[in-house]
Amino acid sequence: QVQLVESGGGSVQPGGSLRLSCAASGSIFSSYHMAWYRQAPGKQRDMVASITRGGSTNYADSVKGRFTISRDNAKNTVDLQMNSLKPEDTAVYYCRAQPPATLLFYWGQGTQVTVSS
Repeated sequence: QVQLVESGGGSVQPGGSLRLSCAASGSIFSSYHMAWYRQAPGKQRDMVASITRGGSTNYADSVKGRFTISRDNAKNTVDLQMNSLKPEDTAVYYCRAQPPATLLFYWGQGTQVTVSS
């Protein structure tokens, strides 16, 4: 069982920045494939960014050049640095973990990000 706890959400004006953090339980965090997803009201949950256990990253086209995903295996955390935020980035952001060689997914409870003037 993996438990994920997100933090760092909040309200910010367009052009501002936020940093989300996801803390994971489990001694094999370094082997997990980690990702951030987001879900806006009335829309499906979409992948924002992902990072493999080897550190390779992937981003949705809508956030490339603005968001950066990183992980700290010593602290069991994965962060999402969000810069140049836009109103369309408003959503609940979720952390997801996938243990290696499985089709299991674990989700955090989500953290709200609101971008508005």
